[in-house]
Amino acid sequence: MGRERTPHIGLFGRRNNGKSSIINRLANQDIAIVSDYAGTTTDPVKKSFEITGFGPVILIDTAGIDDVGELGEKRIKKTLNTIKLVDLAILVIVDNNWGKEEKALAQKFKEQDTPFIVIHNKTDVAHLNSEITKICSQAGSSAVLPYNCIDGDTEAIILAIRKAIPESAYTTPSLVGDLIKYGDIVLLITPIDIEAPEGRLILPQIQAIRDILDNDAICIVLKEREVDAFLKKTQIKPALAITDSQIFLKADASIPKDIPLTSFSILLAHFKGDFENYLKGTAHIDKLKDGDRVLMLESCSHHVACDDIGRVKIPRWIATYTGRKLAFDVVAGLDKIERPIDDYALVIQCGGCMITRKQLFNRLAPAKAKQVAITNYGMAIAYVQGIYSRAIKPFVIEQSTNSLDYL
Repeated sequence: MGRERTPHIGLFGRRNNGKSSIINRLANQDIAIVSDYAGTTTDPVKKSFEITGFGPVILIDTAGIDDVGELGEKRIKKTLNTIKLVDLAILVIVDNNWGKEEKALAQKFKEQDTPFIVIHNKTDVAHLNSEITKICSQAGSSAVLPYNCIDGDTEAIILAIRKAIPESAYTTPSLVGDLIKYGDIVLLITPIDIEAPEGRLILPQIQAIRDILDNDAICIVLKEREVDAFLKKTQIKPALAITDSQIFLKADASIPKDIPLTSFSILLAHFKGDFENYLKGTAHIDKLKDGDRVLMLESCSHHVACDDIGRVKIPRWIATYTGRKLAFDVVAGLDKIERPIDDYALVIQCGGCMITRKQLFNRLAPAKAKQVAITNYGMAIAYVQGIYSRAIKPFVIEQSTNSLDYL
């Protein structure tokens, strides 16, 4: 599934504790700048490589948590924000030093539900003592390892990483595996519009194709204007049809009602999003009032087209559906949300194809904490276009109480 399914591991600690040296040893190559001067790493730096004995990872080298000055404060802030991005943290200490900086990091790890291990580096200078081991364990570290970058063995670190990192960070669940079986035909409806990259499909479409093939099913890819003729000519009845959310109405009209239909965005919402809360939050669209603010969360930065889905189309469709005068804010990538989250009546998250599940959940956590309704691009589109029940049906079980359980 690419970078968004690759485990993210962050190294944290004070300046000159040897974080960059540890990265280089794990990677068996000089990928991080090493210096005797404190503060060489000024901003979080992502490096993608293979850890022998574990597999591909994205390792993030962060600035020292004890940085100083006005710029230092900004670097510390970036370091702390990095905790939201990682599946596992490695806290590097030296000289048996466990002070306020380390305590603060351990507390942040706990708040973000981020597992961590401690590496006591430079043991050629000072050996790890049992009291520090006990303190680190009590703070929540799953392992406390002595190490030095001169002749230290990385095998113990790799073993600790494997034990501590959540399995969900490196296993690859299936996008469609619970919807199809061996030999099924899946129809993908993929418009080639201004937002499609030149000569390529967009990432969710590529992910779906690969996952369908991995599940030993048959994938047929068509543009929207070819669907009617194809179905009529071939008489093929797909087991599932997946469309771009922007052409839901056209797909709904073309695909017979007895064939399950959903969208790439909803597929991703079920795969890695907070699907249960999306189901609860989508109907809040009906409760929007004049003057309400809606937050659109894009998880990647991209060229903004004149008819952009998140910035133009969805706001227009929701405004038309509700008949309300609404304000829409867009925050791209993992940029800071400038307004207080409870200024918003609704948060609409994209599919999140470019970020990890943890990053997506952390992105939505402030809204959930303040009980702000959340939903997903595809689910919101389906709702305002009147085909919501059909679009989510592949993933939910209707109950006699008219409530929904998701698969």
